[in-house]
Amino acid sequence: MSHLFDVYPLYDIEPVKARGSYLWDQHGTKYTDLYGGHAVISVGHCHPAYVDALTKQLHAISFYSNSVQISKQEELAEKLGALSGYPDYRLFLCNSGAEANENALKLASFHTGRKKVVAFTRAFHGRTAGAVAVTDNPSIVAPVNDTSHVTFLPFNDVEAALAGITDEHCAVIVEGIQGVGGIQVSSDAFLQALRTRCDETGAVLILDSVQCGYGRTGKFFSHQFSGIHPDLMTMAKGMGNGFPIGGVLISPQFKASYGLLGTTFGGNHLACAAGVAVLDIMKEENLLENATRMGDYLMEGIRQIGGYKELRGRGLMIGIEYDFPVKELRNKLLFEHKLFTGVAGAHTIRLLPSLAVGTEEADAFLQALETEIHVLTK
Repeated sequence: MSHLFDVYPLYDIEPVKARGSYLWDQHGTKYTDLYGGHAVISVGHCHPAYVDALTKQLHAISFYSNSVQISKQEELAEKLGALSGYPDYRLFLCNSGAEANENALKLASFHTGRKKVVAFTRAFHGRTAGAVAVTDNPSIVAPVNDTSHVTFLPFNDVEAALAGITDEHCAVIVEGIQGVGGIQVSSDAFLQALRTRCDETGAVLILDSVQCGYGRTGKFFSHQFSGIHPDLMTMAKGMGNGFPIGGVLISPQFKASYGLLGTTFGGNHLACAAGVAVLDIMKEENLLENATRMGDYLMEGIRQIGGYKELRGRGLMIGIEYDFPVKELRNKLLFEHKLFTGVAGAHTIRLLPSLAVGTEEADAFLQALETEIHVLTK
């Protein structure tokens, strides 16, 4: 009998229903979701407008190739440009964050005619060949994945960046906030230095916004706090609220040509219906503002509880680092308090709730955290 390839350690929980910021398992047990399946659930589980949009699209047409007109793609590009503040950038649609980063790196190399790339310590950009090469985790880099063209510089080190980026590099790729790396926030000075040095050397600046984009920080993209404009921005996760979709926003300096990029499933009718619904909900329900408000609310509550080593993040992308391993804490939050959270490394609890999360869900987490931290640190 065939079985799944054993890739992930699995909790003995199977969610079978979801609404808003809540999940129910096969036994009817209710859980509060403060992780959104790795920052994917952006507007809440099974939002009625989202479900309606996908249902209507499924009844009309679910797929045809990119050899025909698909007006939903144009609608998605227009609404994304308007809400993100990049109306003059063009959109390439694909299926995942790794695929978005692959295409961004490829586009940068085509544009410059160069091969070398600068990435940063603790970076995570995906598991496919080009993306994993710029990911700072040798354990997931296979011998077939060429990394000879990649230089890793210290994250948030302005002097190292200014010295290390040269006119041999086609691209500099960086996360506005490192997610897997522990919710490490790129400083404004660091991003500004990268923009300056890329301008000086002709390298393409790629902002990986797969996890830290799409309104999670209270601005549409986290790099917008620094006032810079990247050349390419990659996105996925919250873009489809659970439906697989990714994309690259491409500055006007890049010239398109047939065959330069391509995809079979990218920008399909269902994916675009999901993407348009997400943007409409974000705009109509002021979810960027809610991300700011609820992020501040959670941060202040965590500060009052204390007991942590460092609190990092912006908006609803929060990392709480402790001086002890957090596996037991996370398990207690999940199994005793019925709260889904994430981790980043051994010592950091990671919060990535829906942008529509409310005070009720936040208070449930804060009360549970206070209880457990009191026990663990007494």
